[in-house]
Amino acid sequence: MPAFAPAAPTAQADPQPSQHRGRMPAEKDLDRHLAFLARKDRLIKTGGTDVVFVGDSITDWWRNDPQREIFEDYFGRFRPYNIGIAGDETQHVLWRIDHGELDGLTPKLVVLMIGTNNLANANRMGPAETADGVAAVVEAIRRKLPGARILLLGIFPRGNRSDDPLRLAVNATNTLIAGLADRKTVFYLDVGPEFLAPDGTLPGDLMPDYLHPNARGYQIWADAMKREIDTLTRGR
Repeated sequence: MPAFAPAAPTAQADPQPSQHRGRMPAEKDLDRHLAFLARKDRLIKTGGTDVVFVGDSITDWWRNDPQREIFEDYFGRFRPYNIGIAGDETQHVLWRIDHGELDGLTPKLVVLMIGTNNLANANRMGPAETADGVAAVVEAIRRKLPGARILLLGIFPRGNRSDDPLRLAVNATNTLIAGLADRKTVFYLDVGPEFLAPDGTLPGDLMPDYLHPNARGYQIWADAMKREIDTLTRGR
């Protein structure tokens, strides 16, 4: 997949889009990476996994109570392999993929959501550079797991108000990454509207910090994904 061109004028401008920082692998959280490799080896020895979840804190925190029970109830039958790490940006996921976290697996599906930290962490990338990083992650997954489908999720909304600058950056990025879907190998699902009130605000009783879902938010996410995951794993 080609790198993205700079964002359209309506999107937040990228500070240095020509550098494509989001597709330059970078090491982070080595201890957790090593723990994932050990988990992967155990999975392979005991039958493998049908669904891999890749992402940042929002994926990582499926491990936390009480949403861990939702995750197990909805997706436990797939023997899921969750390699989400809080704070990760696209370049960190690329490093982890390059260093073996997917090697030896034959899943039916990879569920990917990444990019929100590219937009807001110290690196502060704009939508085009962030989307370029997401495209690089999709490319890396396809190389490592050519037999798997990819369910690419839109980045969840941020900020309470619909005109929050980070919300606008998320929206612009999602518009770009939606174009990665070919409906053959890569499928796109934007769960974000499920979280929003009719006036476009993001309720604090679903995302108290206007970024991370609480248990109610995770329930909404699980409900929105379940049919897609069931469909995309069927017959594979």
